[in-house]
Amino acid sequence: MTIQRTVLDNGIVVISIENSAADIIASRIFFKVGSHCEPLDKMGLSHLLSAVATKGTEQLSSIEIAERVESVGAYLSADAANDYFVLSLKTVSPDWPEMLQLAAEILRYPSFPESEVELEKQLTIQGIRSQKEQPFTVAYEQLRRVIYPNHPYGTSILGTEATASSLNRTDLAWYHQAHFHPNNMVISIAGRLTSEEAVEQVERVFGDWQPTEILPTQPQLSSLTSHPCHVKTPEETQQSIVMLGYHASSVKEKDYATLKLLSTYLGNGLSSRLFVELREKRGLAYDVSAFYPTRQLASMFAVYIGTAPENTEIAFDGLRTEVERLSATKLDSEELQTAKNKLLGQYALGKQTNAQLAQVYGWYESLGLGIEFDLEFQQDVAQVTPTEAQAVAQQYLMEPYVSVVGPGEAINRLDKVVGVRG
Repeated sequence: MTIQRTVLDNGIVVISIENSAADIIASRIFFKVGSHCEPLDKMGLSHLLSAVATKGTEQLSSIEIAERVESVGAYLSADAANDYFVLSLKTVSPDWPEMLQLAAEILRYPSFPESEVELEKQLTIQGIRSQKEQPFTVAYEQLRRVIYPNHPYGTSILGTEATASSLNRTDLAWYHQAHFHPNNMVISIAGRLTSEEAVEQVERVFGDWQPTEILPTQPQLSSLTSHPCHVKTPEETQQSIVMLGYHASSVKEKDYATLKLLSTYLGNGLSSRLFVELREKRGLAYDVSAFYPTRQLASMFAVYIGTAPENTEIAFDGLRTEVERLSATKLDSEELQTAKNKLLGQYALGKQTNAQLAQVYGWYESLGLGIEFDLEFQQDVAQVTPTEAQAVAQQYLMEPYVSVVGPGEAINRLDKVVGVRG
């Protein structure tokens, strides 16, 4: 497998991954724009744009776009995240030039049909309301709001009912005009084609697109300072959701690999520390895990447990004790090595297909990390020592934000416990 990075005259970065294992070409076209670029009163713009981008161009209707894709058995979709927008494309090699041409028309000349915008707005609002019916999502959303006050990361990619309802076609056209330019674009291509062939095709369909000045990709964000607090939502649910959150480093900081490793150790899979201790040994958890999202700006580290309402207090105590153990006691070499093997093994499994390869390398480039980050991350994980792991835990995982959702009586009893431990 050969990977090469090329920058075209108009600023487009082409990442070509020559992999002849299958006659499928997968492409990811990234733009360095996501929800972190949205004004706070327009949250949901990136998601709405991704939902309507494939629903019409200046020359093609949504039906015509769908027919072109389906006629050759290809796959094409758009998506948005906190830190990027991506158009995904997969097809057999002979049809790839035609599909790339279609992708170019979608990205360069979207029409944002009024009827499609209104339909997708309604679907988005339904999605937001649906989230409010899911205890885990409610706990996560209220945790994000207190960790990221007045910050785009503090809101779902869907936005809020208020912001999503206010969006219109004019907003989408402005957002597209502001951020969708060749010098803000990364295209990663994996499959049975050489770097020269990949660059030639990209130049053919995007080469005449002129670069322009890019607006700052990050609005003026309030600085994040840690003010741990306890937030709760009483709901008559069959279980309580207890979630602890901590400010954590961005993907570009030196502690990123160590925090990924600690997250894996605590909550990744049936052999993780939280699962074994709180579910297998103590029977406290319906579900228990940890997560640490990869973010261009400051991220968060979180652990959570779903437990019977009568166990809310003891589950909270067990969850926090396990996190604090990382600061109080060094992991032994065997524990650490097991976590490394798991993390690196799963990382390798995430780069098996052409689609996965295109996603990983294009994503890294769009975050400003470069294709070298793939190897650097693996090396950083392998080099983490027990002393370093403990030091990072002591820096980030000491005083948590606490988010709880569950029956009122159960979560109210937790107030005293949180207050005493805090």
